[in-house]
Amino acid sequence: MQNDRDDIRRADEVDLIELIQSLWNQKWLILSVTILIAAGFGVYAFLAKPVYEAKVFIVPPTQNGIAELNYGRGKSTELDPYSIGYVYGVFTRNLQGESLRQKFFNDIYLPSLSEQARQGAMDRLYEGFSKQLVIKGGSKDAPDRYSVTVQGGDPVKATEWIKAYVSRASEAAELELVKNVTAEAAVRARNLEQRIISLRENAQRIREDRIQQLREALKIAESIGLTGPAIKSTAAIDITVEAGSKMDYQRGSKALAAEINALESRASDDAFISDLRSLQMRYNFYRKLNVDPENISVYRQDGSVEVPESPIKPRKIFILGVGVIIGLLFGGFVALIRFFLARANVHERVNH
Repeated sequence: MQNDRDDIRRADEVDLIELIQSLWNQKWLILSVTILIAAGFGVYAFLAKPVYEAKVFIVPPTQNGIAELNYGRGKSTELDPYSIGYVYGVFTRNLQGESLRQKFFNDIYLPSLSEQARQGAMDRLYEGFSKQLVIKGGSKDAPDRYSVTVQGGDPVKATEWIKAYVSRASEAAELELVKNVTAEAAVRARNLEQRIISLRENAQRIREDRIQQLREALKIAESIGLTGPAIKSTAAIDITVEAGSKMDYQRGSKALAAEINALESRASDDAFISDLRSLQMRYNFYRKLNVDPENISVYRQDGSVEVPESPIKPRKIFILGVGVIIGLLFGGFVALIRFFLARANVHERVNH
């Protein structure tokens, strides 16, 4: 009995040499399966539609590129100058904005599809578009360096798309910045205009008050018959001519009447308002301020955008290699199954 159990146990154990010999004997089977699977992978690799990738790298603009935005801004004004970081931030927000992506999807991507492809679910189409156009932020080494990637079956179209997308982001950022500059200048101009109006109104009220004072002084001078100055001293005259002086009547009715006539016939008080001309100059500057978007650079392109010559997908050599490996594994698996089935049959015959 003990010998029988030992024979059964030895029969159940796998002999490594026997296994290797069995696999070697089935080498043509393994090779055939490998060739068949590798051929399938090869057909896919060579028949699959190639995918090309266009890429552009973007970095912040220079100080010279944003100089147009800072015209009329600085320490001498109440408007702070724009920094490179702020301008670049406006651009990158537009670059990554969903509104720009959706507009590009509707204007460019959808018309490029066939009529049949456009019949699919819109959310699926948009998901596919989002996989083709990818925007990545900066890394730890270059936090301000962004990349825009477009993948497609046509290398020329992918290159055109990437240029168009970045250009649209740039135009949107420039428009936003120009609107900000124009709005700030308009607000500043309105504030200055209001100050000018207030100064003119105040000067007019002061002139009207002065006329009223002189008229009362004239009545006094006429009532006492004083036609000329009562005091011949120049110093005395200088003192009594001061606005609102109670001694104005001593200048005489002729001088008072002449001043009243001059004040009443004055067309404008501008020449007598201090700081008015400087305010008017600043007002005209902000009112006429015009920013040319053509002179603004909200980003710089790091390197050139070339039409890709080699597709990134499918990776034919890699796919063939994977096919060979899978074929070997599957062929070996089939050989192992045949080996264990053959052992089971032999074991069953021994038991009987």
